[in-house]
Amino acid sequence: MKNKGISKSKVIDISKIKNEPKWMREFRVNSYLKFEELSNPSFGPELQIDFDDITYYKKVGDSQNDWDKVPKDIKDTFNKLGIIEAEQKYLAGVGAQVESEVIYHNMLKELVDKNVIFCDTDTALREYPELFEKYFNKLVKYDENKYTALNGAVWSGGTFIYIPPYTKLDRPLQSYFRINSKNMGQFERTLIIVDDNSELHYIEGCTAPTYSESSLHAAVVEIYVGKNSKCRYSTIQNWANNIITLYERYFTGFYCKKAISQYPSSQPHCAVILRMYISRNNIAYKN
Repeated sequence: MKNKGISKSKVIDISKIKNEPKWMREFRVNSYLKFEELSNPSFGPELQIDFDDITYYKKVGDSQNDWDKVPKDIKDTFNKLGIIEAEQKYLAGVGAQVESEVIYHNMLKELVDKNVIFCDTDTALREYPELFEKYFNKLVKYDENKYTALNGAVWSGGTFIYIPPYTKLDRPLQSYFRINSKNMGQFERTLIIVDDNSELHYIEGCTAPTYSESSLHAAVVEIYVGKNSKCRYSTIQNWANNIITLYERYFTGFYCKKAISQYPSSQPHCAVILRMYISRNNIAYKN
């Protein structure tokens, strides 16, 4: 599915390609209808996006846990970013997504032995359906604004993490997201659950080459932090210089804040990043 533009039938096709359950297909359709209904949000700069000129789903390869099986052109790109070197030296697990799907995912065996779940979000929907449905769309509602609705309609890929109670990770988990095509839309969905008395540091990296045509990155992140737990979330964005980035952040519990940042931009290549975090029991948040 490489043709541009968005429609109800295309949203349904994405769900069929992924062989999703009925409730997720209905969620996507409802999100699409809300996307069509809503105007651009009032916060941040005025966005001029031609939604008919965006590619909403593109798969470049199957997910692998063996780096040698990743296609050479993709491997070369991520080797330049130092992914495998970082995995070997510093990380407990790593995922890499190009366009709409995760193409590489791996983590240390000791995390498997601790019952840590670290996978792409599509896999979590298939393999952990009850846990997934319990937390999905509970913090960032699809009808919050036009771009949360768009993400709900066409989301693909992203990271799913579950840290069991009394589990502390000494090394970070990290995911990389790469937009590698002109007029590409990337709409990952990340869901992180840190259960009681546990600790996690998650790092997210985003990158894309410079094109004169528009590209769109509209991601949603939901983070749940349990009692006496800590979650540190770091995002490193290496987009082109001419890029607009919008942040919508919420901290609920004992501390609440909404922040919007805009970087200088004179080109239509833009990223819209909508994130929500939750902290319970007076847990400190580190930016």
